[in-house]
Amino acid sequence: MTSAAEMPASSGSTLTLHSDPKNTKETDPLRKANGVYVTVHGHFYQPPRENPYLDAIERQPSAAPFHDWNERIHWECYRPNAFARVLNDRGEVVKIVNNYEYFSFNIGPTLMSWLERYDVEVYQRILEADAKSSDRLHGHGNAIAQVYNHIIMPLANERDKYTQIRWGKEDFRSRFGRDPEGMWLAETGVDYATLEALVAEGIRFIILAPSQALRCRPVPTQDHPNPEWHEVGGSQIDPTRPYRCYLKPTLNTSSSPLSAIKEGNGDGNDSPLPYIDIFFYDGPISRDMGFSDVVYNSSHFAGRIGSAVRGDHRPTQLISVATDGETFGHHKKGTEKTLAYAFTKEFPQQGWTVTNFAHYLSLNSPGWEVELKSVTAWSCAHGVDRWQDDCGCGGEGSIWHQKWRRPLRDALNWLRDQLTGVYEEHGGQLFRDPWLARDEYIQVMRDRSATNVNRFLARHQTHKLTAAEQVDALRLLEMQRHALLMFTSCGWFFEEISRPEGTQILRYAGRALELAGEVAGVQLEKGFVKRLGLAPSNVDDFKHGGEIYRQLVLTAQLGFKQVAAHYAITSLFTNHKPAETHNLPRKDAADKQSQRYQKKVYCYAANELDYQLQRMGSLTLAVGNLKLVSEITWESEHLVFAVLHLGGWDFHCCIQQFTGRRDYSQLKEKLFGALKQASAAHTILAMTQLFGEEAFNLQNLFAEERHRIMRLLSEETLTRLGQLYTQAYRDNYGVLMAFHRDEIAVPQELQVAADIALGHRCLMTLRSLEQDIADPQKSWSHILELEAIATEAKHLRCRLNIPDGKQMLEQLIARSLWQLLHDANGSFNADIQLLERLIDVGDQLNIDISLQRSQELYFSCLQSQIASVCITSLGNEADNQCLQLLKLGKKLAVDVSVISNQLR
Repeated sequence: MTSAAEMPASSGSTLTLHSDPKNTKETDPLRKANGVYVTVHGHFYQPPRENPYLDAIERQPSAAPFHDWNERIHWECYRPNAFARVLNDRGEVVKIVNNYEYFSFNIGPTLMSWLERYDVEVYQRILEADAKSSDRLHGHGNAIAQVYNHIIMPLANERDKYTQIRWGKEDFRSRFGRDPEGMWLAETGVDYATLEALVAEGIRFIILAPSQALRCRPVPTQDHPNPEWHEVGGSQIDPTRPYRCYLKPTLNTSSSPLSAIKEGNGDGNDSPLPYIDIFFYDGPISRDMGFSDVVYNSSHFAGRIGSAVRGDHRPTQLISVATDGETFGHHKKGTEKTLAYAFTKEFPQQGWTVTNFAHYLSLNSPGWEVELKSVTAWSCAHGVDRWQDDCGCGGEGSIWHQKWRRPLRDALNWLRDQLTGVYEEHGGQLFRDPWLARDEYIQVMRDRSATNVNRFLARHQTHKLTAAEQVDALRLLEMQRHALLMFTSCGWFFEEISRPEGTQILRYAGRALELAGEVAGVQLEKGFVKRLGLAPSNVDDFKHGGEIYRQLVLTAQLGFKQVAAHYAITSLFTNHKPAETHNLPRKDAADKQSQRYQKKVYCYAANELDYQLQRMGSLTLAVGNLKLVSEITWESEHLVFAVLHLGGWDFHCCIQQFTGRRDYSQLKEKLFGALKQASAAHTILAMTQLFGEEAFNLQNLFAEERHRIMRLLSEETLTRLGQLYTQAYRDNYGVLMAFHRDEIAVPQELQVAADIALGHRCLMTLRSLEQDIADPQKSWSHILELEAIATEAKHLRCRLNIPDGKQMLEQLIARSLWQLLHDANGSFNADIQLLERLIDVGDQLNIDISLQRSQELYFSCLQSQIASVCITSLGNEADNQCLQLLKLGKKLAVDVSVISNQLR
């Protein structure tokens, strides 16, 4: 962050958006349109990345060191904007701003679901920001809705348009507790049919790019019933005002989509026409936000905004800009700080009012009418061809073609229509109105509890459904959900069909095909793959979309056997705790024992009905009886598994249907009898005879658990290697010191040994500290050891590569700070000294620890607890506590000067 975007060191008072405290109702810009308003809209969105079978995002190596791209962008963008720092010229935190209180924003429902699951603190900050902005802006919150899973609306059929809007509205309502006033269209893709659907669903306004307008004029009145149209097709429309777009009864796609309408409609003399209001963001500034350095400095950013203010003495105007929300922090590091300072300082100093579109619309009803080009989007110069044709957009100078786009679109449209027939035929037997059931299925997607699902089914069923019919009903609805997910825009956005985005939408299509087959027995896959064969890939290994489907989609499909195999193999690395039954009545004990061990395997409930494990030498055999239930479709399977661990990386696992207790008992007896021979070959032969040839191994595990087990299996080897490196380091310590003393390049083998040995020692010490943190004496001992390691590493110029240790120390500091500030029974002097040393040792180890969580915790207590302690401490024994707390704030890089100055 540059100094121009920082606050003066002495500033620490609470900032407001309006510098004139004497505003009356007549001049208050929040109550009456007056002066310049600024709206910064962030479109926050991530494509759905969940495995269609697991309802979870699996590890994505390209996002390293994070688990996946959602997590990476979260830590770079979504969380920093919820806790955006305003810094002084010493780099200390003066203010922590929730940027979502000042942004106009939409957050895609799939991303919001992920945030709710992954970081509920940030999720709540977003909800609170909307509520606070609504209070500040007289009932108009900053958040707007989004079409559910980012499909290009002009390319969707009418039914899908309405479902996307209804799902987006209901998802928004369930989170923010109010109806959305506006809605973000994916890629701002729009046509008049989309506008009609939005109006029918009660959406008041949308946001578009200036290039999407065709012509505009003042709204006709009785005095001026026929104002002149102004052609603005080249992005010349004035973006500083809102526009009203009427849905007129006859549409014509010649030079104007409304050219068949006689002039004068909408003048108040005819029947009132339905309309939607439209804001056009400032194109040049929005482009600069994404592609120049203007957002790295709040003064420059304010200057760029100011350049768009019209000097024509109009009573009010709106400068609105829009870009991907991920620009702030992810694409452009640290720029969330620019926004925080601009929102709370720069813009108010200019006399501008920070607002959102809904609030501005409430103050300033459109005085101009607009007509749109027939079919447009913000990221394609060819209408919406980027999502259906080889138009060149997305190639970014690449020699690769996009001839695959049209065949992919055609294949998915064909599949959608086939699935529609399946849904109407079979859904009509189960649902009173299948399409109403689909529209309201969002209520189940938000809450999959049995109570809620039963309530939903009872509301829509044609008759009381049997258990099998309930499964089919949920399969059909899931089929439709995936039929919508397969149209997510990202699949066409880039230059190649085999990219992860294209593969993902094909996986959704594959899941929809599978569900259709399970319910109706239809075989649609052959026809679908044939059509994909017409989509040429730029990658020789794939040749076309059909081959991509075979290699990347079919191989990723999962069934109950794979889930059971996953459960079986991981059971060898899990501490099993049978259900307690000795204090229960006999019947309850029997019921409890029948489900002796319950566990979730992603979106499956695993009820372990029996489990037995035996070891013989290096061999371990586990046999179990398992019932799996999908929490999404309520499908279930009762399975038997046997898994043999031969040692190391070798596993042999077999699965079959449960056929009765007697068969199961005999199977166990034969397998454990074979194990007594202590022969791997003999045991595997017995498993093959009982289960058949199909077998699973470590490679068949879901990636997350496979990697965990690989780490567990590697621990012994890594420990042994650590000991060897440590011994090499100790034996050559004098030699290493001599190399460094004489400033001679250290042999790589010796330096690596030192790096690994000290890193291992540091990590072990941090683990001991984590375990003993409640014991002051042991904690101090571990801290002294860490300081010794830091000194040694510095002398030998070692790089301590211990990401787990870094995270551990950050959490220890935050936990210790929380205890210091909230535990009245603690020993203050000892606790604060320990905390300061923890922070110091983090610096000394040079492992790049982050104090952000601790800063947020300290800052949240600064004005309440800490300030009150200091104000009441003057002249009494608490004075020392106050000074220590302020010193701690300095160590955490928080500006405490306001309180310090008051004590002088």
